[in-house]
Amino acid sequence: MMLLELSGIAKRFGGLEVIRRMDFGVRPGEIVGLIGPNGAGKTTIFNLVMGVHRPDSGRIVFDGTDITRAATEDICRHGIARTFQVVKPFGNLTTWQNVMVGAFLRVRRKREARAWAAETLKLAGLWPRRHDLARGLTIGLRKRLEVARALATRPRLLLLDEVMGGLNPTEVQSMIALVREVQAQGVTVLIIEHVMAAVMSLSDRIIVLHHGEKIAEGPPAHVARHPDVVQAYLGEEYLLA
Repeated sequence: MMLLELSGIAKRFGGLEVIRRMDFGVRPGEIVGLIGPNGAGKTTIFNLVMGVHRPDSGRIVFDGTDITRAATEDICRHGIARTFQVVKPFGNLTTWQNVMVGAFLRVRRKREARAWAAETLKLAGLWPRRHDLARGLTIGLRKRLEVARALATRPRLLLLDEVMGGLNPTEVQSMIALVREVQAQGVTVLIIEHVMAAVMSLSDRIIVLHHGEKIAEGPPAHVARHPDVVQAYLGEEYLLA
């Protein structure tokens, strides 16, 4: 049983075919990596799942419910949340207040939102910075805040879009630990990432896109040696490394 399933998804923007007949699924409890060159269609997939764009054909099903034409807010209520490549927190709010914004999807009382946000901040390692204004955070802390704000909506599926981009090696290791902890909490993860060491170590399966098509899918070790993946994205240097 797939938690998320995309069947025959296609998307055009004008004359540009961005996604071509895409089929894949994500099982409950998995971490699935979505990789490929820039422009391969990875973020477009996230936008289609979240209802930002509508597919021209195909079907998206989440936990047995067809969400192909659902509104973004309804998709979030169903249990899918996402982060963005370019993080844009509410700069004049504290980290605590930023995460409360996500919590208000599920609760109505400020006290409840505050309590849930506190637990999420602790999970994300941001509790010591809870009173800091978001505009003063480093990029590494902003990335963690982005994850925390999404987690505060209590998703069953979390879509992570390059949460390790721009981080130093220590911050990358810390983010890997956070993603593993999120999985341990029962949240399924679909992650777009260009930091290969991270995505290969985290993922149960890897899906590779190129020019809007799936060119490979399978365990990380298998995908890393797939000739089409090496040619289109990883390069021979990756194999040598």
